[in-house]
Amino acid sequence: MQQKSEEDMVLKFEKMTVEHAKEIMDIFNYYIENSFAAYPDTKLPYEFYGKFLEMTKGYPAFAMKDENKDRVLGFCFLRAYNPFPVFKEAAEISYFIHKDDVGKGIGEEALNVLQQEAKKMGIRNLLASISSENEQSLKFHRKNGFRECGRLHQIGNKKGKRFDVVWMEKEL
Repeated sequence: MQQKSEEDMVLKFEKMTVEHAKEIMDIFNYYIENSFAAYPDTKLPYEFYGKFLEMTKGYPAFAMKDENKDRVLGFCFLRAYNPFPVFKEAAEISYFIHKDDVGKGIGEEALNVLQQEAKKMGIRNLLASISSENEQSLKFHRKNGFRECGRLHQIGNKKGKRFDVVWMEKEL
């Protein structure tokens, strides 16, 4: 699956596989160490990548690459909101873009691809769990049709700072 993003970039969505482990974990670990976008408070080992593959089994999960430079620009996936079949029409969405590539439209491309894939699977609701300290993500989701549907107050504590978990939802 290919999408055009910037003039000199050809964005390619490849199914996440073991070969993407190092680059994806490096991107995820950047957000762990430098933001509230990823919830863990300390860097995760490369072996954790297996958890991503496990939790996305049966759902679309992509490494996003610049085909011209053959490097991973980010990753995105859907996963079960809840394992019980009565919730099969809802999925949780996640995406992380390499810090040097934020603001280039890659997140919107990822959202579009995941929405298309979700519709094919019969998913009607996308959910996003976002730290209240991640204003950039909250704005991105609002701009792209998500609305706040729940908030868990002060349940997180990272780097000595308490934060809310904001749940956002988009009906497809």
